[in-house]
Amino acid sequence: MLLFRLRIFILALALAPLATQQSRAEPDMLKLSRLMLIGSPEQKESAAATLIERGGTDMIPSLVLMMRIGGSHKVIRKALDALTGETLTDWREAMHYQEAHPEITPHPSYYDLKFWYWGGLDRGFLTLFKDPANDPEELRIRFEEVTWGGALFDNIPSLDNPALIPAIEADYLLETDLVFGVSINGDTRAYPLRIMGWHEMFNEVIGGVPVALAYCTLCGAGILFETQLEDRDKPFVFGSSGLLYRSNKLMFDRETFSLWNQFTGEPVSGPLAHSGIELKIRPTTVTSWKDWKELHPDTKVLSLVTGHIRNYDSGFVYRDYFASPDLMFPTITDQTRLLQKDRVYGIRVAGGAKAWPISAFANEPVINDQVGFSNVVLVGDASNRTVRAYDRGSAVFSGDAQALIGPGGAWTLTEDALLGPDGQRLPRMPGHVSYWFAWDGYLGAESELYRVSE
Repeated sequence: MLLFRLRIFILALALAPLATQQSRAEPDMLKLSRLMLIGSPEQKESAAATLIERGGTDMIPSLVLMMRIGGSHKVIRKALDALTGETLTDWREAMHYQEAHPEITPHPSYYDLKFWYWGGLDRGFLTLFKDPANDPEELRIRFEEVTWGGALFDNIPSLDNPALIPAIEADYLLETDLVFGVSINGDTRAYPLRIMGWHEMFNEVIGGVPVALAYCTLCGAGILFETQLEDRDKPFVFGSSGLLYRSNKLMFDRETFSLWNQFTGEPVSGPLAHSGIELKIRPTTVTSWKDWKELHPDTKVLSLVTGHIRNYDSGFVYRDYFASPDLMFPTITDQTRLLQKDRVYGIRVAGGAKAWPISAFANEPVINDQVGFSNVVLVGDASNRTVRAYDRGSAVFSGDAQALIGPGGAWTLTEDALLGPDGQRLPRMPGHVSYWFAWDGYLGAESELYRVSE
């Protein structure tokens, strides 16, 4: 089906006028781009020679996009190598080069080429850019690095107020299956990763609080956002756009069709791009179904009756990707400290951000540390990727989740707070698990990294 759509796109590109009334492109540059993709061998060679003779860097983004559309054709590679001064053998290397050179500004014809490409795949993509407020030049991320993720627009269906069942009825779950555990105001729920991997988003009201869990399978991060803002009449409802930025999903809200960065909870294009909105992160827990239901026997859990036909078998969705050390889509990663798909638990607070390798909790199930202006204690289980973080004040803890020792003796771990023997209460802090490449790619120098004890 996708191959068919790509063929339709190429046909449309061949028949399309050189420029629409609104086009900002120079017709000769757009024509050269078209010839590089669909021309005869002689036309391709002639177009490449013209681009090389013209020189400059502004056509590099177009050539990178051509490598995605038409493959690593030798003529495209020849022109790209000449303009970059490097040898770039495929689209992945070309994207790495482009990310490393933010100073390169694309030629105006790039936008027409990209919109025709997306429109040929699914015209739904164009709804994200149909308004002047969605001008690519007004994006808060580089438009050249926004790429198609292989799914059509809104074709990864979100679960909106899905059916839930009591834990005792969830006989489809294995004890070892991982879940996203959420508890708000005593309303406790579990969302199995084997189901959420197919949907990547839920929109719910939990404990009276409107929330959305945005799960980017590519970056291994499920982040729970509050979706009701004080100055708005109704909460945001989100879906998956089918577009990516640095191997991270871009979600969209169904009211304004602005694109949002899944990792930061901020709008990056459209009417809300410069609104200053940043969604509040709520605590969520990745843990095994066995551990979650033992802690919360009254929990509700997603039903298999989602309204969609998918293979929800344990370990099926994204099986090959999760087992591989490689990324599916290109982005530059610093692997000098951790490997790109090592998992970390990250916290972002006023004054700073910090990540802790999940592997650290194998030897240190309780870590007393600091992030930003806050003292924090993290209680973790590396085998299940389970980490809960609390604002510890001046307290110091030891032990593990089953026997946590702090001031005055034994403390009780809950989803909302740590409870002390003398009535003390230390609040939970929001954080989430992700692959290292995503955390470092978005936080970078803004974040510290915990040094694992030898």
